[in-house]
Amino acid sequence: MTGTDRGRGGGAPGPLLLGVRHHGPGSARAVRAALEAARPGIVLIEGPPEADALIPLAADEDMRPPVALLAHAVDEPGRSAFWPLAEFSPEWVALRWALEHDVPARFIDLPAAHSLAWRSDEDTQGEDTEEEDTEEEDTEGEDAETAGEEPGAGPGDPSCASAPEVRVDPLAALAGAAGHDDPERWWEDVVEHQGHGGGDGDALAPFTALEEAMAALRETEEGGGHDGRDLVREAYMRLQVRAAQRDAAGSVAVVCGAWHVPALRRKVTATADRALLKGLPRTKVDLTWVPWTYRRLSRSGGYGAGIESPGWYAHLFGAADRPVERWLTKVAGLLRDEGRTVSSAHVIEAVRLAGTLAVLRGRPLAGLGETTDAVRAVMCDGSDVPLALVRDRLVVGDVLGEVPAGAPAVPLQRDLARVQRRLRLKPEARLRELELDLRKDTDASRSRLLHRLRLLGVGWGEPAASRGSTGTFRETWRLRWEPELSVRVAEAGVWGTTVLAAATAKAEADAVTARDLAEVTALAERCLSAGLPDALTPVMRILADRAALDTDVGHLARALPALVRSLRYGDVRGTDTGALAEVAAGLAERVFVGLPAACAALDADAADEMRGHVDAVHGAVGLLGDTSAPGHGGLRSRWQRVLRTLSTRDIVPGVVRGRAVRLLLDDGVLAADEAARFMGLALSRGTPPADAAAWIEGFVGGGSGGGLLLLHDERLLALVDAWLTGVAAEAFTEVLPLLRRTFAAYEPGVRRSLGELVRRGPEARGRVTTAGPGIPGFAADLDTERADAVLPVVRLLLGPVGDAPARTGLDGNDLVGVDA
Repeated sequence: MTGTDRGRGGGAPGPLLLGVRHHGPGSARAVRAALEAARPGIVLIEGPPEADALIPLAADEDMRPPVALLAHAVDEPGRSAFWPLAEFSPEWVALRWALEHDVPARFIDLPAAHSLAWRSDEDTQGEDTEEEDTEEEDTEGEDAETAGEEPGAGPGDPSCASAPEVRVDPLAALAGAAGHDDPERWWEDVVEHQGHGGGDGDALAPFTALEEAMAALRETEEGGGHDGRDLVREAYMRLQVRAAQRDAAGSVAVVCGAWHVPALRRKVTATADRALLKGLPRTKVDLTWVPWTYRRLSRSGGYGAGIESPGWYAHLFGAADRPVERWLTKVAGLLRDEGRTVSSAHVIEAVRLAGTLAVLRGRPLAGLGETTDAVRAVMCDGSDVPLALVRDRLVVGDVLGEVPAGAPAVPLQRDLARVQRRLRLKPEARLRELELDLRKDTDASRSRLLHRLRLLGVGWGEPAASRGSTGTFRETWRLRWEPELSVRVAEAGVWGTTVLAAATAKAEADAVTARDLAEVTALAERCLSAGLPDALTPVMRILADRAALDTDVGHLARALPALVRSLRYGDVRGTDTGALAEVAAGLAERVFVGLPAACAALDADAADEMRGHVDAVHGAVGLLGDTSAPGHGGLRSRWQRVLRTLSTRDIVPGVVRGRAVRLLLDDGVLAADEAARFMGLALSRGTPPADAAAWIEGFVGGGSGGGLLLLHDERLLALVDAWLTGVAAEAFTEVLPLLRRTFAAYEPGVRRSLGELVRRGPEARGRVTTAGPGIPGFAADLDTERADAVLPVVRLLLGPVGDAPARTGLDGNDLVGVDA
């Protein structure tokens, strides 16, 4: 009598209990062999009973693992759990075997309706509960607790499930009892590699041995290593096994975690099992199939299923023979694709080395450790850098599963899939960059989709810095589809049935709940980027109301740049931004009025923050132009008057006064002689050294090209040099940190050139703008002929002056000096 015959009584055959390790290729092969040998009349599988209706989809030709069953609460989609299945998962093999042989299959674990509500009860203590007799039910769910390293717990996802109880690792305990300190290596040797070692033994022998080991382990660990939830799950599974035995025409096979086998074999009355299930909380749930990835199966990706190398396991399961040779051939192909020189001789030598290491280490077959060591030594010249690529691409892998179009899905998910197909934007597990040219219709539509999904909290793509172009017509995205995004899509389904409708509703709701003006302006920018004209109207109304009530100049100054960026996006994307321009111009007017008073009597930190606001407003006004909105002409000239006011008020901090002078000089409003006069006043002996140092930082600091300004204008450099050499010794230590911060921001070449000029001294250096002893390469006057040579290129980039606003988002005044 084998171990699987135990527990039979009263002449009735007992169930065939096949204890497995989830996502174990050796267990998967053993399950297939056992089912072929036993030919049961029904197959019961550890999983959520609500998914029984989804089992036929596993036979669809468009279903490609890895996939996962996703269960989520109908009233709270974010409360969810996954049951991942790979092609080498024993549960998947059992499902496929049953479908191929027309044998009924059922899931028998605790319904998700209970487990999700149970978790919510623990988290919030607020879920309604409902008592019922669960023996007769074959509806909803399973406990999606995290399995840790356990070979017998149900698969789940810790990113969406509650944190699991700390529990004993049965695999580690068995490995320790066998004298091994590495549970993964021990399991590979005794289970995973056995299918490649030959032999035609009893198909049920592995399950008998594993059941006996688990029974002994549970006797020592019972009550000390596992929580009461296991007892409830096992009670439900026993009831389902009894029901199947009554109804099935033939024998019953049960595929479940090996840890649960002794509990299912145990003789417990149905009454006792029902008592454990009384009073469980319950919630309404929906289930579907969703794509999964190998990366999410690995522990390094966050899923604690005791599987570090899903790509390697998939190879072991799929390799008909010579798994080591086939694996090292794959590795060689990957390294060749990456530009490394790897020949057939390398592969042959790596196979020999891996086999030798296996013999020396007493292993039945070279495992992942041996092949990795061989690859490092033979193909990677001892370097771990290319080895990291092998681990990422092959050992873990970037495989993304697929589910058929007929799988249940929320309407939003279906619309997203339709849009993805139309835009030829396929979800992929591998991180990739996508360059978009917004002047092209397809790329503009892709951009809008990605922006809408981000607004909905579906982070499929993240914006990145564009390479080779800083124009607003180009975008770069980094894309990677993670399984959790299916949950985010389900959550976002409450906002609408299409991506456009959902994003519009979400934007309107976010505008109402925004905490400050800057959040509303950022939202307006996102609405333009996402192409949400119906949302932009209420957002702009709320923005106008908030701006009218907000008297904080800092808030207004932070909000203005986002509005102006939105105007630029609107120009590129062809969006009507008239209302936005009106609000932006009005916001600028209020900043102009309130800024001088807001700059008075600030401490050092507040003054530095205000300098940032001045820079931001200056850039925004430059982009906004003078004719952006009716009734708001002359914005630039009024802003320049504000800067003059700031530059002359003694109560304004030096860092702000210095910045105002610098901005006027850069705009050509202030002559160089007048700028030198302002600097001379700021650095006069009557000015406290700390205030003078702050003025210098505002004028030539902050990464604004101030070093080049000093380099090209000897008068300004001489003023700074004379002031610095005249600072008293006791005050020098006070101003040194501020000056060091200012000059440390310069490019190394600029610092060296300034140092050389200072070393020469005022007598030797002379004017840098005149011929003679200045810096070589600088002439006395501007070379207009050479300057004119760039005009054709500028015209090509920006177009005629009259067309510039429509084509680039810039005002015509930005092209002053470029004659049409």
